[in-house]
Parts: sequence; C-alpha cells; structure tokens
Amino acid sequence: MRFNRFLGAAVLAAAAALAAGPAPVHAGLTAEETRLNVESFEYIWRTIRDQHFDPTLGGLDWRAVHDEFRPLVEGAETTAEARAAMRGMIAKLEQSHFNIIASEAYASIDSPAKKGDLGGATGIQVRVLDGEAVVVKTLPGAPGAEAGVRPGWIVRRIDDTDIPSLFPPIEKEFEGNPRKDLYLARSVIGRMQGAIGDTLRMTFLDERDRPVEKTLVLAEQSGKKIVFGNFPPFYLRTETKTLEGGIGYFTFSVFFDPLTLMPAYEAAMRSFMEAPGVVIDVRGNPGGIGAVPIGMAGWFIDEKNRDIGTMRTRDNTLRFVVNPRAKLYRGPVAVLVDGFSGSSSEIFAGGVQGFPRVKIVGTRTVGATLPSTAERLPNGDGFQYATASYVARDGTELEGRGVLPDIEARLTREALLAGRDPVLEAAIDWIESQEYNGGK
Repeated sequence: MRFNRFLGAAVLAAAAALAAGPAPVHAGLTAEETRLNVESFEYIWRTIRDQHFDPTLGGLDWRAVHDEFRPLVEGAETTAEARAAMRGMIAKLEQSHFNIIASEAYASIDSPAKKGDLGGATGIQVRVLDGEAVVVKTLPGAPGAEAGVRPGWIVRRIDDTDIPSLFPPIEKEFEGNPRKDLYLARSVIGRMQGAIGDTLRMTFLDERDRPVEKTLVLAEQSGKKIVFGNFPPFYLRTETKTLEGGIGYFTFSVFFDPLTLMPAYEAAMRSFMEAPGVVIDVRGNPGGIGAVPIGMAGWFIDEKNRDIGTMRTRDNTLRFVVNPRAKLYRGPVAVLVDGFSGSSSEIFAGGVQGFPRVKIVGTRTVGATLPSTAERLPNGDGFQYATASYVARDGTELEGRGVLPDIEARLTREALLAGRDPVLEAAIDWIESQEYNGGK
C-alpha cells in the first residue's frame, strides 16, 4: 500500500467534468470548489469502472449509480456533503477496500514534501499507544540507538511539528478501521525520514516524562537494499535466535528478495527442528511478494493440495497452494502480528491460521492484502482503491478486515520501559502450555 500524488488525476478528471457539462454553483462553496468536487467524483467513478477486479461490479449498473450521485455532488453546499455523496457511490459496491480519505486526515498522514533521496532514517520504530507516539524499538547501530533513545520514550516533537496535533484528524477519519494504527504511526515515521546526512531535532519524554532533546543525523537503513518497481527502496533484515527454554525465534523486515530471505528462513527452521516451539515475528512487516508465504507455510502442514488463500484480479484467479516439506516442523508455532503487518504478512498469518499447532498472537493486522493505491484527488481528499480480491482459505476476505489474532496481546509503554515484550511473552506462554518435547 502506498500514498501517491497522481499528477494526471486532475487533468483526466477535468476532461470528464467538461464533457459532462459545467457544474452548478451553490451557496457555501465557490465555483472552483464545486468544480473540483465534481472532477473528483468523475475520477473515482471512472477508476472503479476501469480498474475494479470484477469487471461486472457484481451486476451493479454503474452508469445508473453515476447518474444517481452526481447531482448530489453538484448540489452539495459543503465539501463534507460532496464527500458524503462520493462515499455513498462507493458504498454501492459493498466492499470495504475502497475509501475516501478526508483531506485533513490525508495531510496528517502524508509527511511534508521532501525532495531527493529519502533513504535516510533514524532506526526508531514507533507505534501510537494510548494516544502517544511511543518508541517500541531502536535498531542497533542506528542514529536513535546511538543517541540513547530507549523503547518506551514518547516522541513529542520533530523539528517544528507538534506530534500530538497530527492524531485527531486521523482518529476521527479511521475510527473502527483496522488501518488506523498504521496511519497514526505513519504520520510520525514519515517525518523521521529524509536524505542520508539530514538532521532532525527531536524532543522525547523519557521514563519520568522529562523532556529530552536529541539532534539525529539520518543514516542509511540497515539490511540489504532492495529496489522493487517504482516503490521506494526496501531493506531486508533477518534475525534468528534461540529464546529461553530453547524456543526458536525468526523475524524479518519484508517479504522481498526470496533468494536471500528463503535460505535464511530455511536455515532457521532446520535449526529449530528439535525446539519445543517456534515464534515467527512479522510485526511491523509491510509485506512484499505475495508468493513467498507459500514456501514458508510448507514447513507446518503435510496436507497436499491445500491452499492458504485465493487472489483474483480483473483477468486471473490464483490459488496459493502449499507444497509440504519432506520433513516438517511438528511443534507449536506462534506467529506474531500487529497493526503494521500488511500484505504478504497477512497472507501468511491468515493462511496458516487454523493449521494444527499454529496460533496467531498480537493485535489485528492492517487489512491491506491487495495491490492498492491511494491517490490525491483534485479536491485534496485521498482515494484508496484495490485492483484485486484476496480471500483466505476459510472464505474470509482479509482486505479491510485484517487477520484477527487467536491470542490478543498488546504492547504497553510501561512494559517497554521495563524491557518487556507482552506479545512475545504471550506467545511463549502458549507454546509452553503445549508441552511439546521436540519430537523426542
């Protein structure tokens, strides 16, 4: 999932609006504001017609829908009324993964425009917990860790931006939406990026809520740099370790570069074959290549021709069929997820959920399994839409819903300050309750 500024949208939408005739002007909106709302409406309508994964739109008469809602946009006296009419049109699809994002929330999520290379980072990972931007991890050797920033600290200010002021529009816009946690954290993380060598002035609250000011020089992210299509670079990091009690633990940052990722995963699984349990941590993992989870799932199931889900695009249907390994790991497996686990992370977690001996631990995932784009509309709002449908093996549509954990566990600031990870602890507790002896 990505946020784009689609430069051609205004031009294309303007052409559609002109072809349909001039929009009437009403009290409360200027002629220009009404025109931009109509352009936005036309662009949304046409994009759904041309890009939706179901060309028939489930039998919906899309032209009739257009003719029903365009007059409401033309007659709107406020932008909120026009937005409500556009959302009404989208609601006719009865699908959660098409959405209009109010301009106020879009501005909070989208960091200020920065030009040039944005490969510089602080190495500080943030989640919004109880209304505060809390540091949950600092990558070893990165600027944040080197400056002494600790998990549990609160990010209060970045340069001239007061961080708490970013949250109310997002909270309002995405209440009840599984993507809310992602967008809240993204509003902070985007402001901690820049070119390598750039400096950020950051104010934190430490464990005693005392202000701590740090000036951080952005450095290149750790891990293997991966360029994929037109996306910004991704960085693949993997970590394998043995936890107390012999439980195996594997985590990785993205589902890209399978030639590097899969050998690391397979080596980890081979080393865990006698372990009393395994933890696979995809918290914070935004996803990547959709087929990678298929190979990962093959370590845990011996049922042939079993799929973990089906993806349908406008032209094709693809079943994600698992090929079982010759030698399986037969102990308990806990997959850790959070509101930043998206795309392939959800395909993996949702696919293995229900496998014997597998539990999903953490919080609901982001609900973004599909190829998706969010574009700036001519009126300043955002429009997010998907170009495929993905359904888990049990028939659950994960887009807009996310994967619901079997065992819910959440990070808290208090636990982070104490050096604890409640989600990992919950996974370990469950594994230990299974009393698996490592196949002996």
